[in-house]
Parts: sequence; structure tokens; C-alpha cells
Amino acid sequence: MKLAVVGATGLVGSEILEVLAEHNFPYDELLLVASERSVGKQIEYKGKKHTVIGLADAVAAKPEIAIFSAGGSTSLEWAPKFAEVGTVVIDNSSAWRMDPSKKLVVPEINAKELTKEDKIIANPNCSTIQMVLALEPLRHRYGIKRIVVSTYQSVTGTGKAAVDQMMAERAGEANPPMVYPHKIDMNVLPHIDVFQPNGYTKEEMKMINETKKIFSDNSIQVTSTTVRIPTMGGHSEAVNVEFKQDFDLAEVRSLLEATPGVIVQDDPTNFVYPMPINAHKKDEVFVGRLRRDESQPNTLNMWIVADNLRKGAATNAVQIAEYLLENKLV
Repeated sequence: MKLAVVGATGLVGSEILEVLAEHNFPYDELLLVASERSVGKQIEYKGKKHTVIGLADAVAAKPEIAIFSAGGSTSLEWAPKFAEVGTVVIDNSSAWRMDPSKKLVVPEINAKELTKEDKIIANPNCSTIQMVLALEPLRHRYGIKRIVVSTYQSVTGTGKAAVDQMMAERAGEANPPMVYPHKIDMNVLPHIDVFQPNGYTKEEMKMINETKKIFSDNSIQVTSTTVRIPTMGGHSEAVNVEFKQDFDLAEVRSLLEATPGVIVQDDPTNFVYPMPINAHKKDEVFVGRLRRDESQPNTLNMWIVADNLRKGAATNAVQIAEYLLENKLV
């Protein structure tokens, strides 16, 4: 079984390799693929040196699975070329997410929808994944009417250059290379991705549209404000969810505790609640600050944290690949 990791030299690509190793993902041959400027570079992985190859060579090798983390334009151009030779592409970019002919998959929620005909599978946005995974058991029990979410997102979501900007600012460098339109260290930017004509950012619209698609329910009302903060380790979200039915807090906690991939950290009297510093390098989604919204009926407040490079990207993609193998879909 040939496995290709496209974008292997980037932040998410490196994380994919870590997750593959931790999960003991079975493959016979690993192809590390990147842009032309990285072709020929040597990467040591699991005690063996691998030479980075280009996209055309990777297509010619006809891998069974290719996990993409190389940006939307690369995915739009190359994912169909891999699919044409029979490769199943799991794509981390936003290129295919809202394509009605492509599945948008969080394995714990909707992997069962996948078939052998699905040659390009979309990985949802990092901030969407952690929210929907935590909401899934509650949606089944109570029904969801409306979601209001505000995010507090790590600079790692932008990439290595953004981390470099923040660390250069923290070190007091005079003219650090700027990725964001403003300083990020000791600051908060209410702006992730490009502003749209409706005043929302592209990131906010991703959360709105992807949530409905993953849940297969356009009746759910979603509004989002996405914010970049000077942290590493993971994204945090304040989620206010209005259910169709009333709920019991003890039952909510039990449902979440029984959900694979979710860890409840909710003991405020002992200062126990999810934080990105503790979610770093973890595959799970952490949930806490569970409390009733006392301003309106049937509404819950919750705080959700996950490592955006893990469950928000690499881990989710690897889990999709594992599902494909386990169910003989490749």
C-alpha cells in the first residue's frame, strides 16, 4: 500500500507524519511530496531517510491514498489528477469542502457515508471539526436549533510564518516579517481569512456552512465570530447552543463523557477547564465550562478546545484514511 503525504514539509504535513507514526498506520511505501523548491530535500522519518518528490512523480507512482495539506490552489489542480489514476485524496484545504459532489467528513460523525466512488474527500476546517464533534451527541439527543460561536484561534492555524512573526515580536525585533496586517503578540485580531461582502470573514462562513453540511441539516442556524490570539497549542471556542428540547446538565455531561474523542474537563471549583496549553499534541477535543444559559430556554454554554494541527487537521485526515482501510474502500 502506497501512501503519499502532499505538503510534507509544512506545519500540518509534519504533524500528519507524527500522527501516522503514533497510530502505527499501515503502509508499504511512503511518498513525501512537496513543491518544486523542496524537491530533493531529505527528511528523516522513523529512522529512514526519504527524498522529497514532486507532484507529477507522485501521481505517476499511483498511491492508494494521498493526504493533502498543500493549500487550496494545489488541491484544485492536483487532486483530480491523483483521482484519475485511482488514488483517494484526503484534502485538508478548503478547496473541495462545499462542493456538493464531495463528502465533508469527521469520521466519528459521518464516515459511514463514504463509498469506493469517493476519490476526493474533504477534511473540514479546524475550528469546525472540534465544535461539531462536541455537539454531535447533544444534537442526537436534543436537536439543535441555533449555534452562536466565538473562536480564539492559535497562530499555528496560519502557518509557520505567523509563528515566526509572533516570536520575532516577542523577542523585540524591530521589523519582523509581517503575515498579519497588525502586530499579533500582546494583541487580538478579530479577523481570520478574507472579509466577505456580508461583513463576515471567510473563516466565519466556513464554520457556518460546513456545520450544516456535516450535520446534513440546513435548518440549524449558525453565527460565528473568529478571532486570532497570540497562542500556540490549539484553538478555543465559546459555544452557545440552543436545543429544540430542554436538557439536563448531568445528562449532557454523561453524553459527552461517553463520546469517543471527547474529554470532559469541567470542575471550575478546582480551576479545571480546557486550555490550549494542555491540548497541545493531543488528538482529543476537550470540553468544559458546561452551564445553562439563563437568559433563554433550552440553551447551553460550553467551552471547546483542541489542537488545531491535530484533530483540526492531521488526526482527522489520518482517521479518515484508517476508516478507508478498515472498510476496504481503497
